[in-house]
Amino acid sequence: MGDFQPFEQDFYQSGYYIDDQGHTVAYYETHNSADPDYDDTGALDPSMEQQYTGQYYQPEMTSGEGTETYSPEEEPSLLEELGINFDHIWQKTLTVLNPFKPADGSIMNETDLTGPVLFCVALGVTLMMAGKAHFGYVYGLSATACIGMYVLLSLMSSLAVSYGCVASVLGYCLLPMVGVSAVAVFCSLQGFLGTVLAVLGISWCSLSASKIFISTLAMEGQQLLVAYPCALLYGLFALLTVF
Repeated sequence: MGDFQPFEQDFYQSGYYIDDQGHTVAYYETHNSADPDYDDTGALDPSMEQQYTGQYYQPEMTSGEGTETYSPEEEPSLLEELGINFDHIWQKTLTVLNPFKPADGSIMNETDLTGPVLFCVALGVTLMMAGKAHFGYVYGLSATACIGMYVLLSLMSSLAVSYGCVASVLGYCLLPMVGVSAVAVFCSLQGFLGTVLAVLGISWCSLSASKIFISTLAMEGQQLLVAYPCALLYGLFALLTVF
């Protein structure tokens, strides 16, 4: 123990010492502030003080973290939410007006009923202006014809056929018949002129519809087979227009 006590004294020399009885006694150094050698500037190091800058710690966000910011400008318009695209409506109308123009199958395969509904309403309005209130016949024939063509094309095509696509194509191709009905407002079609316009309108509508169907459903070489039922359909609308 005698050899261990000097080590103990050296170990506790900063604030403790061991008395003669072997007890550990703590002692405190005191300083007199009146003493000219006393210096309290080292009591607190100014460099160790942390200055409050009023800023909060914000962790850095990686590219894959965080939430997306909402911007009203990025919200789609009401027409887009309703599926109304005027550019596609215009392209489909031009395709119908030009029977010899190749049809874009990607656009014509869309289920767009805005144009067909407008053309059906226009046909009913022109018939009413000519003194023929046939709105019920127009809507009834349209619905029945769409069901019949849907069943027929489903049997003929190897691709899946959509009822909305069939209704859209048949409705758009009704546009030439709307023109024939508009002529009936100004003159009677119960004669040679009416027969010529009716045949021309039926041929135009059926040729446009069959062209679009074979392009959309990949039915190459079957245009005449598709054009025949289409001609029967538009022949019924021609009867409503002429008589």
